[in-house]
Amino acid sequence: MKIARVSGYPVMAGVRCQFVVEIETDTGIVGLGEGGISGRELAMQGMLDHFATQLVGQDPRRIEHIWQQLYRGAYFEGGTVLAAVVSAVDIALWDLLGKHLGVPVWQLLGGATRDRIPCFISPGVLSGPDAIEDAVDAVDAGWQVLRFGPGMLDPAWTASDGAVFDPMESLTLAADLLREIRDEVGPGIALAIDFHHRLSPAEAAMFCQRVEPVGLYFVEEPIRSENPEAYAQLRAMTNVPFAIGEEFSSKWAFAPYIERGLTNFARIDVCNVGGLTESKKIAGWAETHYIDVMPHNPLGPISTAACIHLAASINNFASLEYSPRHDQERFRDLFPIAHEIDGTSFPLPTEPGLGVTFDAAAAQNHPFEFWSPPRLFRDDGSYTNW
Repeated sequence: MKIARVSGYPVMAGVRCQFVVEIETDTGIVGLGEGGISGRELAMQGMLDHFATQLVGQDPRRIEHIWQQLYRGAYFEGGTVLAAVVSAVDIALWDLLGKHLGVPVWQLLGGATRDRIPCFISPGVLSGPDAIEDAVDAVDAGWQVLRFGPGMLDPAWTASDGAVFDPMESLTLAADLLREIRDEVGPGIALAIDFHHRLSPAEAAMFCQRVEPVGLYFVEEPIRSENPEAYAQLRAMTNVPFAIGEEFSSKWAFAPYIERGLTNFARIDVCNVGGLTESKKIAGWAETHYIDVMPHNPLGPISTAACIHLAASINNFASLEYSPRHDQERFRDLFPIAHEIDGTSFPLPTEPGLGVTFDAAAAQNHPFEFWSPPRLFRDDGSYTNW
């Protein structure tokens, strides 16, 4: 069995594009993967075109061997675009192998460690009284883990181009609302917040100190993560658990955060970090330090499927990110078959491979569009992270 065709599909699906990869063998089996750098789909397509010259003619069952060639093959190793495309190819190869052998991918990864894949939901943004109502509604619907985003007092605030994000105003509002939400939902519901690395270490420490009585499940990405020393400084100033790693593009980026105990939850993004091959290595490494895996899953049905199979195959899994909007905007013409959530968890998949189908012909109805994340600014006009 040899790889005969490698194709990429940058498609607009929902509010932003997805980058779908198909790898077909000379026996007619097709594997699906997804690259995770939203807004850089044409860059991923260019990288895939380079990879295709190396992939065609190879045995797709040599997954680790192919991973090493792609990651190291140009001498200049790593980088977010390269890792995202390696991820897409790697996921597609596992999907292909599962279909070839007639078993779900989790079986190839060591077998199932659980019967269901529990998820957490993001009810909304902490920007006013509606956040409390959103939290209560989510709990009433059965959700036990709620993660919020930070907001602003201005009711017209939206995360759109040109919006102003004031850290002190936002963290004060978030702390106040989280205390009110805790009073409403009680102590048995896990509450968390994702700051999307918008704060400085001092600002993050101030927020964490204010919410320690709330008993947060985790604070996600409070500061930028390029410098682990900054997280070490922050770690020394608070006891609140951290969830870090969604933007990491290799196991090496995770190294200091695992080895030095700087995170409590590894936010592995299967579509960015190097696929299922790299994710399993990081998960095992995290297990030796009693760190749980909480996959980052902001993309489409292929990403969700890859996360489900990873979660099924590892013991140190906590919860999977899930958004109902993903299902509402799935575009079933593109993905006729995909995993459906059952309440607040996904059942263990039984289909061969990933259990997702993609209609390449339908991609013509969803042409690529340039998209960038919202650009936020502070009061003084300086740029900050979305």
